[in-house]
Amino acid sequence: MTELGDLAPTLIAVALLMAVTAAVLAGTRVPHAAAPAFAILRGAAQLAAVSLILGAVIASEGWVALALAVMFGVAAMTAARRLGWDWGHLGMVAGSMAAGIAVSLVIVFATGSIDFTPRYALAVGGIVVGNSMAIAALSGRRFNESVIERWDEVEGWLALGATPRQATRDMARGAVYSALIPSIDQTKTTGLVTLPGAFVGAIFGGLSPLEAGRFQIVVLASIMAAGSVTAMMLISLLAPVRVRPGRLL
Repeated sequence: MTELGDLAPTLIAVALLMAVTAAVLAGTRVPHAAAPAFAILRGAAQLAAVSLILGAVIASEGWVALALAVMFGVAAMTAARRLGWDWGHLGMVAGSMAAGIAVSLVIVFATGSIDFTPRYALAVGGIVVGNSMAIAALSGRRFNESVIERWDEVEGWLALGATPRQATRDMARGAVYSALIPSIDQTKTTGLVTLPGAFVGAIFGGLSPLEAGRFQIVVLASIMAAGSVTAMMLISLLAPVRVRPGRLL
């Protein structure tokens, strides 16, 4: 068990990193300068709680399924809030994320590329859920910005008889691609610029570098597939715009 003294270096490092982040943002008067620091504190508290819980339930299929369900629910609500909270947006986000995640995980475990065990289901499922959340939020927000910026073009198409979906087609496609750029760049630079967390974690867990690399590429492909399905479905639901949307906070 980790002793309190062993945590001291970690606590000091995190506190200093938080101070640097807050100082830089506050010094340049960036809005919500304290938000990253609060996010770190919240993340630390949540990780501490989750670590204690998972240590006891990681071998139980039922508890792992419940943990994934909770992760998915929180992720869907978080992404929906980024798009302007209402039950309609929550339904769109949750449905799109569920479809993308299901497609990826079924392929991964049905092909046997990763063993279908509670441990791996939780690890891969958690990573895919988190990335799908980010892609859903990014695609929705980018689509909102594009429609506002190009509203004159949308109105012109509508005046010519185009359907709301046809009038925003280019904006929808651009929003999907923009949301996937971080995942695309992460995948292209894996091993050259970064060593992804799943790869490093697999090595620390005792796998050989070759096995860790195999695990990581499956995870990256899962993120890409889940994100593509999520973004396309969500934007297809948001695309029929009839009135100019308001800017998202």
